[in-house]
Amino acid sequence: MADHTVKAFDEDITRLRGLIAEMGGLAQLAISDAMQALISGDEKLAGEVVERDRKLDQLESEVDALAIRTIALRAPMADDLREIIAALKIGGVLERIGDYAKNIAKRVGDIESRAKFEPLTLLPAMADIAAAMVHDVLTAFAARDPVLAREVIERDDKVDAFYDSIFRNLVSYMVENPATISTAAQLLFVARNIERIGDHATNVAEMVHFAALGTYPVDR
Repeated sequence: MADHTVKAFDEDITRLRGLIAEMGGLAQLAISDAMQALISGDEKLAGEVVERDRKLDQLESEVDALAIRTIALRAPMADDLREIIAALKIGGVLERIGDYAKNIAKRVGDIESRAKFEPLTLLPAMADIAAAMVHDVLTAFAARDPVLAREVIERDDKVDAFYDSIFRNLVSYMVENPATISTAAQLLFVARNIERIGDHATNVAEMVHFAALGTYPVDR
């Protein structure tokens, strides 16, 4: 990108990118800690995930304010305008990803017979794919890399396939073991939240593609 003639504008863009990077780091940590807490039954760690979500909310507000101020004061055009609009939308999506991680953390205390509940072992692999999507799409945003953004979009099919498999597995488990219905229902909720994280990473990837090229992927 060509150097801007207005130093303040450069500073605004740099600050906006920094806020998105900070939000992305917190969202990734929330996913990782929520899943660790779920698998281990660590309610203290789960509580920390819930508490840290406030920081994501605060950062989203900062992104909104900075993006709107920059558009109003600097009147950006073309590539710069697309990047600012993308950052504005991405901030909201990252806040939602944090909410999904928080929702998972809130279920930690509701899982019974954790050591003997076999379907619980299926969720970490699904969460790993979704978390990697979030990581890579933020890398794509920082580099304005539409190719990596499209790779992230393509990976969402794997998350969806995992969700379908886990859904069938848990339903079968509930039918065969009625006493596990409560715990299985909680894990269905967790799987749905992981699936939504993948969807939101896909949404960010579409925005990155738009910011870089001015077009959305043709198969969006």
